Amino acid sequence: MPHTNVIEAIAPHLDELVAIRRDIHAHPELGLEEHRTSALVAAKLTEWGIEHVAGIGGTGIVATIKGKLPGQRSIGLRADMDALAIVEQTGLPYASTATGRMHACGHDGHTTMLLGAARHLAAHRDFSGTVQLIFQPAEEGRGGALAMLRDGLFERFPCDAIYGLHCMPGTAVGQFAINTGGFMAGGCIFHARFRGTGGHGGSSPHLSTDLSIVQAHFVLGLQAIVGRNISAFDTAVISVGHIGGGALESCNVMPAEIVVGGTARYFNPPVKDIIESRITELAHGLAKLHGATAELMFDWVAEPLVNQAEQTEVAAAAASTVVGTANVDAKAAPRTGGEDFAFMMKEKPGAFMFIGNGVNPDGSFHGVHTPHFNFNDAMIPLGVAYWAGVVAQELSLKA
Repeated sequence: MPHTNVIEAIAPHLDELVAIRRDIHAHPELGLEEHRTSALVAAKLTEWGIEHVAGIGGTGIVATIKGKLPGQRSIGLRADMDALAIVEQTGLPYASTATGRMHACGHDGHTTMLLGAARHLAAHRDFSGTVQLIFQPAEEGRGGALAMLRDGLFERFPCDAIYGLHCMPGTAVGQFAINTGGFMAGGCIFHARFRGTGGHGGSSPHLSTDLSIVQAHFVLGLQAIVGRNISAFDTAVISVGHIGGGALESCNVMPAEIVVGGTARYFNPPVKDIIESRITELAHGLAKLHGATAELMFDWVAEPLVNQAEQTEVAAAAASTVVGTANVDAKAAPRTGGEDFAFMMKEKPGAFMFIGNGVNPDGSFHGVHTPHFNFNDAMIPLGVAYWAGVVAQELSLKA
């Protein structure tokens, strides 16, 4: 079915899809805790008569739709379901009802677009082979992709190729972006825990271990790693997102423990080793210099995401059938955001596509992982049509 017919076909269901998206938005759940979201997805799949299996990797779901035409090829379409630990400040009528939880990365919309595609494909099975619709938990650093893989994802639901889709704020609705090769970064969350004696900052600072000096030099030293230990031809990012120690009510007390947490990103695998070794050496060296100790923790939550040439061509062609070639940037610059879909793409060839979330007339927008972000519902029909287009390209969907 051509893309225009897809958009026309889902038009009678668009209000329901928007309602689903906003319901998910109002009830965000962190990774591996998406029990309500998973139940909602399962209920809709059941209502629409779509075969599915729940509980994959904890709260994940895989729906299977077989085409009417002969063919053995099978592809996977994946969406993520989890939210973030952010206090929402959008003021929307369907804003988060869960304190400190928010859909700030568009996963509510990703899930909805894949549900819309499931409904459409189940009603229009004029393709060959099989489509596996993968509703993944815990993309945001809690290991959802690996959990599904450990649960036998591709053994139980074979896929010859896999595809992912993510909203992109700052780009107009109706535009897509992709590129071949390294497209998103690998990354970690790190914590450096500095310990000392603590003490009175007014009467006896000379008798205390001043961890504030340790952490100050540590934070500044992190940026020298990117500038001096990593080649200028390699992309790397190190950022601090948390510094914690002492009590606001007791500012005259020098803390006995300070924690510095942050994230690091890379594309070239050797850079990963440089980042971890240098952060570790820096922390221990500074701690020893000031009479303190340091404890390091690294959680490498994402591998570099590498789009394969064949699947990238398929994805770009699918998007072009929806919005026209002029609105598909097939040479988009890589992004240092992380995406755990990369773990699945290490197992199966695939491609990851961005879809524009919109931009204000003055050029402003709210980025993902911010308290004002909101998924743009105008993307839903385009996303559904894109997924149908991928099936058309891969499994010879007929008009």
